[in-house]
Amino acid sequence: MADQVILLDTSILIDFFRKKNKRNSTFYSLSTKYSKFAVSTITRFEIYAGQTDSQDIFWIDFYKRIEILDFDDNCALKAGEIVKQLRRDNKMIEISDVLIASTAIANNLQVATLNIKHFNRIENLKIVSV
Repeated sequence: MADQVILLDTSILIDFFRKKNKRNSTFYSLSTKYSKFAVSTITRFEIYAGQTDSQDIFWIDFYKRIEILDFDDNCALKAGEIVKQLRRDNKMIEISDVLIASTAIANNLQVATLNIKHFNRIENLKIVSV
């Protein structure tokens, strides 16, 4: 369990950044159970798009310590399957969530998120209980 890589959704990173006491964050709780984490390039994009210049150092340091998984062709195919399933079920979610979930599925990883309501809609996605 400790050697398993967990893909972190953007919501986990935002929660970690915003907590003054990092021990109160979901990421900290996860780090007591798991030792390896990754983020999708999609999460990196979302954080970068929302960060201010004063936050640069925090995020540069954070990304030095975590694996970043590229959104590749396999992820794109999985994302297409997810969108088809969500549209069929009339339960579409934000495309960035689809892309992050497809990265987890394509890499056979569990995803940690605070947005359970949306990610639960995706078939074959393993979600870490936080």
